[in-house]
Amino acid sequence: MIRVTVWNEYRHEKIDDRVRNIYPEGIHGAIAGFLGMHEDITVRTATLDEPECGLTQEVLDNTDVLIWWGHMAHHEVPEDVVVRVQESVLKGMGLVVLHSGHHSKIFKRLMGTSCNLSWRFEGTDGDMERLWVVAPDHPITQGIDRYFDLPGEEMYGEPFDIPEPDKLLFLGWYEGGEVFRSGCCWRRGRGKIFYFQPGHETCPTYHIHWVQTVITNGVRWAEPESRVAALECPNVKKPTPKF
Repeated sequence: MIRVTVWNEYRHEKIDDRVRNIYPEGIHGAIAGFLGMHEDITVRTATLDEPECGLTQEVLDNTDVLIWWGHMAHHEVPEDVVVRVQESVLKGMGLVVLHSGHHSKIFKRLMGTSCNLSWRFEGTDGDMERLWVVAPDHPITQGIDRYFDLPGEEMYGEPFDIPEPDKLLFLGWYEGGEVFRSGCCWRRGRGKIFYFQPGHETCPTYHIHWVQTVITNGVRWAEPESRVAALECPNVKKPTPKF
């Protein structure tokens, strides 16, 4: 079983009826709902207002893949929680960062850059987005055709201030003509990281089959290959040769 924790700041759903109507159980509840339908995945959720943001060391030690959604309250995540998550990733825990999680403390810490981008959201539905598959042989893109369309999303545009991805999976194109690196993979330490751009809170993005497929594939790809203790830097004695 792949043990998944879905983390969500869970603020928009409490104050905005539009978001609450789309995600009555919260964005974390929607994601946990479709992931939990798979026999090889077990899911728990955690939110910002829980003690220690719901991400105690015990929770992280029992999490194979952490999914992160945040937007309006990045600054409220305590530094000790960020360090705890970072250390877990370096030891092998997978991390899937969604949409505006690009500005989360944990993503910026792991990337080492500002993670800034350009954006636009106009009207009530945003822009139509077409996500092109640029790595059809990658495990995360399996089950997806050459592209899929989202009827409305927040436009994220280049330049996107991130390190060069180890692998670019999706290129998003918007009706305004902008493009964006919408699906990117990296490794940090022993952990695998997948950033996936769609998921504005007032759009029903996480109810769309293709998005659910990508996130589910992302969880399976990010599953740890190994989990190790923190590496130290000991002063070791020279070994005695054995001939």
